Amino acid sequence: MLKRAFVARDPGRLRLRSAGRAVLGIGLAVTVCGLVGHSLVAAVTGGLAALLALFTVTDATVRGQALTTALLPAVGFPVLALAAVLHGHPVARDVAFLAVMGAGVYARRWGPRGHSLGVFAFMAFFSTQFLHTLPGQLPELYSAVALSLLSSSAVRFGLWCYERRLNPAAVPAPVSGTGLARVTTRQAIQAASGGALALMAGQLLSDQRWYWAVGATWWVFVNTASRGETLVRSFRRVLGTLIGIPIGLGVVVPLHGAPVPTAVLVALGVFGIFYTAAVSYTWMMFSVTVMAGALYGALGVLDPALLALRLGETAVGALGAMIAVLLVLPVTTHATTDAWIQRALRCVHACTEEAAARLSGSATADPAPRVAELEALLGRVRLSLAPLVHPLSPLRARRARAGHVLALLDECAREVRGLASVAADPEASHDARLAAACWRVESAVEALTAPERPARTPLAVGPAASAPAAEPALVHLHGLERALAELAAPLHSSPRAPLVPA
Repeated sequence: MLKRAFVARDPGRLRLRSAGRAVLGIGLAVTVCGLVGHSLVAAVTGGLAALLALFTVTDATVRGQALTTALLPAVGFPVLALAAVLHGHPVARDVAFLAVMGAGVYARRWGPRGHSLGVFAFMAFFSTQFLHTLPGQLPELYSAVALSLLSSSAVRFGLWCYERRLNPAAVPAPVSGTGLARVTTRQAIQAASGGALALMAGQLLSDQRWYWAVGATWWVFVNTASRGETLVRSFRRVLGTLIGIPIGLGVVVPLHGAPVPTAVLVALGVFGIFYTAAVSYTWMMFSVTVMAGALYGALGVLDPALLALRLGETAVGALGAMIAVLLVLPVTTHATTDAWIQRALRCVHACTEEAAARLSGSATADPAPRVAELEALLGRVRLSLAPLVHPLSPLRARRARAGHVLALLDECAREVRGLASVAADPEASHDARLAAACWRVESAVEALTAPERPARTPLAVGPAASAPAAEPALVHLHGLERALAELAAPLHSSPRAPLVPA
């Protein structure tokens, strides 16, 4: 697990760049808040706003990211005011908190922008509980948030905008539906239900720090789409917190709130959050826990009992999320995974069509965008299959089968990338056998994605596909055929033995 987080491949050093830029952007935001004379509470609020802007804004284009960042205050400021006004009215405050929570999850249906705005709104309410914000403090907090967003944006879109040299990232649209069939609708109801459970249980543990439980429930639901994903994320959140608490105590307590070493520790926590988020939620939560401990040390309220309470509240929040996803309008892992796999397979076919058209002489055909889309879809497949391939999964046969499916899909992606590379070569010649090979790929994909897929034997690879091919494009097409043929066996299973547990 540790190796996966810190030694994992980082193509283009994007994780390293993102982490380094986050430290610079958030550091500048907090420094600016200090220079204008804002209090420590306001500086923490501004730093959190900068962190959220850098972490959650993931639009496909730089222009889209800038627009979303500009919209953050439009949702954050009213929520800050609402939470501050309701601070002395517990019942109304709790109802409003749960409403913001449900609306934040519901907003995911509008893609990355809806997700970013929903997270920012929730965290605006959460931060007022964390800092005990009162209405009189709002002008200073508004100023701190605005300055911090401007500072972090100056770094992200000006000083270090490495995305301008990259192709726009492909962001797969959510699995669609209507009414209660839509995943975001179900998850909004689940989040509010789980949050209500966490809120009540959290208040039994502490009438001062209950919001930690609600925050844990919220973050468990972020970037998940099925109950299996949510259960795994709950476990990883508790594990990361459990690992981070003793290490945080050992490092933070000896500092006694000293500004410079505390700032260094917070910077290391920020770096760890951004660097590990894409590969290990456990280590991301470890970084969050250590950073939170450093902030509590700076505020002068850190002690072992407080961190133990945080662990208890985190466990309560994770439990609330688990109960909600199991009992309230559950979204089955099998249905979610099956939908993402079918979309990935259809994208394989689209990539093949574009590459074949390019090789045939079409000047407008371009498989590159489809390849990027396929990579994004495979990322969603891996996330959806995570509950089954988790090392602690007791379903060994299905774990092995799911791992085989992932390996074959990765093989498909490799062959498609190779095919696209060949097609991009202006000297590549068209071979008459390409049409027949592309037709076989199309047939294989249609067989795998048919609405009713009875169990059948894997599609045989014909003589033309098994024969050695001189043309590089044909080599990749034949490799693609073989991978698709092997996928037929694990995907054409009896409904009583789904690919992942329902």
